[in-house]
Amino acid sequence: MYSTVHTENSSPVKLIVPSAEQLNKKDLSEYNDVEKMVSSMPYNALVPELVNGRLFAKVMCHKINNLDPENQKLKNELFTELLGTFKNNIIETPFRCDYGSNIHLEEGVYMNYNCVFLDVSEVRIGKNTLLAPGVQVYTAGHPVDPIERRSSEFGKPISIGRDCWIGGNVIICPGITIGDGVTVGAGSVVTKNIESYCVVAGVPARVIKRLTPPKEDI
Repeated sequence: MYSTVHTENSSPVKLIVPSAEQLNKKDLSEYNDVEKMVSSMPYNALVPELVNGRLFAKVMCHKINNLDPENQKLKNELFTELLGTFKNNIIETPFRCDYGSNIHLEEGVYMNYNCVFLDVSEVRIGKNTLLAPGVQVYTAGHPVDPIERRSSEFGKPISIGRDCWIGGNVIICPGITIGDGVTVGAGSVVTKNIESYCVVAGVPARVIKRLTPPKEDI
């Protein structure tokens, strides 16, 4: 769908995400498609601003994914430019995302190879959380009605707490909140919110063990 759309002959720029304060000053009926997208409302993904934002992310991901692996300094600079919040986290490449602007990482977040973020809505990941290879984080959704699906989509934010371990090839669906200290078994599909300090696994993911919260402050 996106590959058939092209922007004008100018360099793509990072998508500017409106703040909550900016959104609160406008009536919902006045929202443009960027504002609708970040507000979990149906929107048109093919407007020029969003096509341009995705192209910027593709260009940045291409640069990052093809860097000399010894050039960590430039890699960090590019991730800082691409993502909404990047605190010298470690992200193994290749890495891919829709926009980057909606991805916010706290200190100590680590991602292994081939992680994919469809960040039409906000994604927040807490301190010291680990993502194994192939984790897929999907804030994007589509109407189940096939006619509506031709012209609109929507997004729902995802939040992952501190000190989590997300296993290989896990899929996290739109609108999910994962608490602190959670382990998600490899290959799981997370379709419902997960409470803090537990182990979940399966398709769909279910609690298989509850953990005692640590005494020290995480």
